[in-house]
Formats: sequence, C-alpha cells, structure tokens
Amino acid sequence: MTSSRERIGEEGEARKRLVTDACHVLDQEVSDKGGLGGLAIKGAYAVVKGIKPGFIPEVVDNLLDDFLDALEPLVQEANQRGVAPGKHLTANAERAADKLLSITDARVARSTRPVIRSTYDKLRPTAVKHVAAAGPRLGQMLDRHFPTPA
Repeated sequence: MTSSRERIGEEGEARKRLVTDACHVLDQEVSDKGGLGGLAIKGAYAVVKGIKPGFIPEVVDNLLDDFLDALEPLVQEANQRGVAPGKHLTANAERAADKLLSITDARVARSTRPVIRSTYDKLRPTAVKHVAAAGPRLGQMLDRHFPTPA
C-alpha cells in the first residue's frame, strides 16, 4: 500500500493544498485558545509568524514529510481496522501528538534562531495537551487529503 508521504509527493498541487490546509488548521487552533495560556500561544505564534513573510507555510512544508512518516503507523492501523484515518487519529490524539512533537523537538534543538528556541521552550511543557486537542481538526484534514482507499 502506498504511504501518505508517497501519495502527497514532494511537490505539486496536492502538496500545496495540504500545506495551505495545515496552516489554516494551525491558525484555527491558535485562534481558539483562551485564557492566559492562550494569550501566550497567540503571542508566540505572532512572534514566529513575524520572522519573515511566508515563514509558517515554509516550516509546515519542511516538516510535512516527517509528520506524514510519523503518522503513517496510525494511518495503517486505521486501514487495517477499516476506519477512517482521521477518526483513528482523533481517537489516538495523544499518541499522535507525541509523534509529531518528537519531530519538532529535534528540529528546534538544531535551530540556529534563538527566538524560535526560546519561544518553543516556553510552550513545550503544555504542547502535548494542545496538539492532542487539535486531533479532531487534524483528523478531518487527514481525511480530506488522504481518503480511505476503496
């Protein structure tokens, strides 16, 4: 069976649509955050977005292959169980969050931008909770771009 990464490819319209959709999901998730923690997340996101125009889509595109590889076991489990991958991701949101954050942890550790490292370090302690909370939107996005094969 073809992996999600192979299905999306390294370039082209399908990949561009997925990156755009992922950025939209990220914007929605950040926008929905409330309370003091939400203010911190919104502030940090504004700082990161302000690094340079198009920075967020660039980062999403650069992380996409690793993210797809990390989520592939969940996609395969869903296919074996005959359920939509997005539904399975939502049901295993904390597990998916751990997989995704292991990738961002490694990338941030190699970053040469102090603002990225310090911002990430401040938010990392609550990241699993926030990424897991994004499970339903991530799952819906997964289903839009990688429908279950017939």
